[in-house]
Amino acid sequence: MMTPDDLPLLRRAITLAEEASADGNPPFGSLLATREGVILVEERNSTLTDRDITAHPELKLARWAARELTPEAAAGTTMYTSCEPCGMCAAAIQVAGLRRVVFALSGEQLLTIRPGSGRQPVPQDGPALWEEVRAAVAPYYHR
Repeated sequence: MMTPDDLPLLRRAITLAEEASADGNPPFGSLLATREGVILVEERNSTLTDRDITAHPELKLARWAARELTPEAAAGTTMYTSCEPCGMCAAAIQVAGLRRVVFALSGEQLLTIRPGSGRQPVPQDGPALWEEVRAAVAPYYHR
């Protein structure tokens, strides 16, 4: 549940989004903070300037946390972000073991103010070859 203590950190994420936009990137910003509200690291969207479609600030923070924090430390952090994480970023946040995400703009709200991408969903077919893929994957998880 969001508290008044979350609001200054959420406002900082919005400022980071404005900075990303000023640099010519989509307006998204995020930061990672401890339970006490100490900011550990901040990121801005850099998908255009980096020419990297994965350069979302939430993904950059999740990767940083997985690389730089112990699982216990990651489990004590909150990500503050200007917009609700997309599916790619949400998956990375979960795998990184972050405790919580607080966002300002929901994905649904974003769609009301952002023009559509014009891209159609990519068709996917599967699953297939269950026995073959299980034989390749299962040993990793059953060591």
